[in-house]
Amino acid sequence: MKLIGIEEHYLTADVRDAWDAIGLAATDPSVTLHSGEIERRLLDLAGERVALMDEAGLDVQVLSLTTPALHDLGPESIELARRANDAVAMAIARWPDRFQALATLPVSRPDEAAQELERCVRTLGFKGAMLSGRVGDRNLDHPDFFPIFERAEALKVPVLLHPRTPAMAVRDAYYSGFTPKVDAVFAMFGLGWHYDAGIQFLRLVLAGTFDRLPGLQVILGHWGEVVLFYAERLKAMDRVSELEQPITTYLRRNLYVTASGMFLPGYLAQAAAIVGTDRLLFSTDFPYQYRPGGDARRFLADCGLNEADTSAFAHGNWLRLTQAGNAVV
Repeated sequence: MKLIGIEEHYLTADVRDAWDAIGLAATDPSVTLHSGEIERRLLDLAGERVALMDEAGLDVQVLSLTTPALHDLGPESIELARRANDAVAMAIARWPDRFQALATLPVSRPDEAAQELERCVRTLGFKGAMLSGRVGDRNLDHPDFFPIFERAEALKVPVLLHPRTPAMAVRDAYYSGFTPKVDAVFAMFGLGWHYDAGIQFLRLVLAGTFDRLPGLQVILGHWGEVVLFYAERLKAMDRVSELEQPITTYLRRNLYVTASGMFLPGYLAQAAAIVGTDRLLFSTDFPYQYRPGGDARRFLADCGLNEADTSAFAHGNWLRLTQAGNAVV
């Protein structure tokens, strides 16, 4: 059974140097995670990555630039995005059966970001885009970013909302008071990342984005970034939201959910109950959650779905989601 991981990350030296040039590590501790073995695997878009895919049992990686991507950069992000996307396109050309990609966008320049998304889909054959949360003090539902989502809907490609570290004020209020290391991890992969990504999705819902763009499809990792498991409570906002549909409709019409290497059948079952088995996607969150020894295949075999739903989870749902936007095969 073909196994496609749709949230698998990379980094380029250009982007890493751009983060260093603005001293981003001082305000976003996730930058410091990209060092040593993790950094080496992120930078590799060749044979060693493929060998590790084979070891895990993964047939295809859908490549996306790791967090915080280009969200903190200014006009220079336009050329950085183009170079990153071209580098990934070259890797896909070398390994066309093993790699696909989500576009990296210069999100601080939304009009140029929409143009780059179109280039990546129409010319390079990418499958969608990835965004990493807020841009400066603007959340993704800010009107400035509407052209990006509008273009994604027009191109019929999904947008993966990836976690990023919460703003400093949020970290000070909720994720501080321990050792610096504990504070940082608590605000990142301990919990903060995931609430941040889930809240970005909910903000898009509450802002009416999916009423204006009913065909827009968004992906959340880590089984829905925490908030998905509060769907029952989210329904209470229907009384005041003034949206065209109940919130549960957007969860089942506009949202896909992926594993991000959290290989837990109970989480899968809960996510399936909320969004449906036709909206489950596989991913390993390489290289952060990489575990050798055929771990991906082992989870697929034991995930608790029937054969048809397992096949859909492994690859079928992704192929159906992305086939409409495929201008290049």
